[in-house]
Amino acid sequence: MNIRSVIRGVGAYLPERVLSNDELSKTVDTSDEWIRQRTGIARRHIAAANETTTDLACSAALRALEHAGISVDEIDLVILATTTPDNTFPATATRVQARLGITAGPAFDIQAVCTGFIYALTQADNMIRLGQAKCALVIGAEIYSRILDWEDRGTCVLFGDGAGAVVLKAENGNGAEAGRGVLSTTLGADGRYYDSLYVDGGPATTGTAGFVRMQGKEVFKHAVERMSSLVAGLLEDQGLTTDDLNWLVPHQANVRIINKVGEKLNVAPEKVIISVEEHANTSAATIPLAMNHAVERQLFKPGDLLGLTAMGGGFTWGAALIRW
Repeated sequence: MNIRSVIRGVGAYLPERVLSNDELSKTVDTSDEWIRQRTGIARRHIAAANETTTDLACSAALRALEHAGISVDEIDLVILATTTPDNTFPATATRVQARLGITAGPAFDIQAVCTGFIYALTQADNMIRLGQAKCALVIGAEIYSRILDWEDRGTCVLFGDGAGAVVLKAENGNGAEAGRGVLSTTLGADGRYYDSLYVDGGPATTGTAGFVRMQGKEVFKHAVERMSSLVAGLLEDQGLTTDDLNWLVPHQANVRIINKVGEKLNVAPEKVIISVEEHANTSAATIPLAMNHAVERQLFKPGDLLGLTAMGGGFTWGAALIRW
């Protein structure tokens, strides 16, 4: 009997404060039309001054647990993907664990920027398959508003704050591709592109958090190629094609990248989940936010095949195939 990691619940949280394109255009040289045309973003959410990454993560996690119908007593693994931890250490995941009242198993952060959720999902799936965990809380949570240069039009219009979470539970499967759960994942990185998307600060360099810096054209080119080829490779490994894919759930960086990835994979636009308009790029939180967007609209049906894919600073990349 094969053990498979099945997504039992999805949850999301976006801070109450909404920053529209029009409002942003009052402080930086931009416009609603400029932002929409180039990114598809209409608004982003900004964490309140007293909100932390833990707050966002816990709110999303509680909603995922409620959706799953699972109590905190069943959770024995917490993995938080974030670029914006509350403190340099300990891991913010430990604070989330304590606040939720989880006392079993490990809790740790993963830092792979926009690919963070795929990295975290992969780690949780591997631990479940090995019998090291039975029920995992996998969270992506970010407060990018605190590492943005709000005078840099090339970055400040792109990002927002938010969190998304899934509950993964071990279930017995027959090994057939039709079985529910995570079918396969793939991860990678190439540090030669470190300076193409990075934050210009840190404890061991400047002693400050720093700000996001990005070479937009370089990131766009690599993101489209990498994100599409990852999904194609996973499908091929499973003996499947893009015709078998019911939904593409890409990292929500901007709509132009998302559309290009869909085109390269020859996936019909109506099968591509897009939620970036509502929350902008929330880095490690975008994929679970997009999944929650789809779940709220009852788009995913039992047996649907989902392709998740992302690329982030580092460069890091990853993808997953999931049977809903």
